[in-house]
Amino acid sequence: MSIKVLYVEDETFLGKIVMETLEGRGFEVSMETDGARALDAFRASQPDICVLDIMLPNRNGFEIAEDIRALNDDIPIIFLTAKTQTEDVVKGFRTGGNDYIRKPFSMEELIVRIENALRVKKEDTKAAANSRIIEIGCYRFNTNRQLLVFNSDERKLSYRESELLKYLWQNRQNIIDRKDILNAIWGNDSFFNSRNLDVYITKMRGYLKEDPSLEILTIKAVGYRFVTG
Repeated sequence: MSIKVLYVEDETFLGKIVMETLEGRGFEVSMETDGARALDAFRASQPDICVLDIMLPNRNGFEIAEDIRALNDDIPIIFLTAKTQTEDVVKGFRTGGNDYIRKPFSMEELIVRIENALRVKKEDTKAAANSRIIEIGCYRFNTNRQLLVFNSDERKLSYRESELLKYLWQNRQNIIDRKDILNAIWGNDSFFNSRNLDVYITKMRGYLKEDPSLEILTIKAVGYRFVTG
């Protein structure tokens, strides 16, 4: 079965090249050029992965990602953009992006990023076979269902959020090098993944804020330390 890709890009010449190349590699591509129609295209095509340009007419890629995340929390989203500012990268991850590719890019890079994002999602599914409940302070962490539970409140974690929390727990009370986290969770310690880690750590601190005995300390120029009381 072909992997279905929703590709949103308003540069028609580039879009044609990307679409034809992906189709030549066996992908099934639905392309949309107008940001305002992207969500309808998503609903119609039911893709396995989304590749979104950021600068689009009528509705930008960040807004489209938020719309998609409201419907599907698990589908991989890759941003394509000429924007290079750190705040743009961070915003991309905060709006639900899984990866970020700067223009101009090679088709081989895009294909590898697509395959990697789909591999991570597949690992998410396989993780269901390793059911375990971990007590973390006042929280119960169901690694099988990727649920963080406080009293009667349940929070569904993404695959990488779940893997990050497991990694922090496994290395609790110890100083953890940033590079070790990045290599374990993202597979490499690139600049973009490093910025993504910052976003995830901030989110994790928010998730655990109900228990003051739990702290994720930043160790300057080194990494983090997960204090559990």
